[in-house]
Amino acid sequence: MKLVVGLGNPEPRYTGTRHNVGFDVLDTLAASFQTEFRKGKGNYLSTKISHRNRSVVLMKPMTYMNLSGHAVVAAMNFYKVAESGLLIVCDDLNLPAGSIRLRAKGSAGGQNGLKHIIECLGSEGFARLRVGIRPLDRPLHSFSSFVLGKFTEEERLMMEKVIPVCREAALDVVINGIEHAMNNYNKLII
Repeated sequence: MKLVVGLGNPEPRYTGTRHNVGFDVLDTLAASFQTEFRKGKGNYLSTKISHRNRSVVLMKPMTYMNLSGHAVVAAMNFYKVAESGLLIVCDDLNLPAGSIRLRAKGSAGGQNGLKHIIECLGSEGFARLRVGIRPLDRPLHSFSSFVLGKFTEEERLMMEKVIPVCREAALDVVINGIEHAMNNYNKLII
């Protein structure tokens, strides 16, 4: 069993924000398998898919970004998923918009959802797919208002190209493993 988690904030006012790109990727994944999210056995929404004879749980924490670890641990326990079967999809302010980066493990890199998951698991040893949101054309003065802000029209058009690539990258991790997916997707910039 694999668990693919998209990070974001649950309230409708956060829909379409940069910080919710993890939710956007998971929504695209679920839609492509014609399934919908339902309330899980914890503070999360989940759905199951089967891809090339692999069972995959897609999960969106409903705990807000900074407390994502609680929902991730609850889902891992309920579905009996090992750390090696976990993939976290989240935004990354350190990566330029239009890029993605897969890693087998590592630090939170300033991403508070990842930070809380690491704290709750007591480990950095899980895969993650980071989606770049840093603007290329302007400096940032307030990081929190930027990540919680809505995509500009130009950014939204770019994300419409990036999110399907993230969907494919996540499925590559599920089927072929993180190393294979890293070789296929880490140099990509849309």
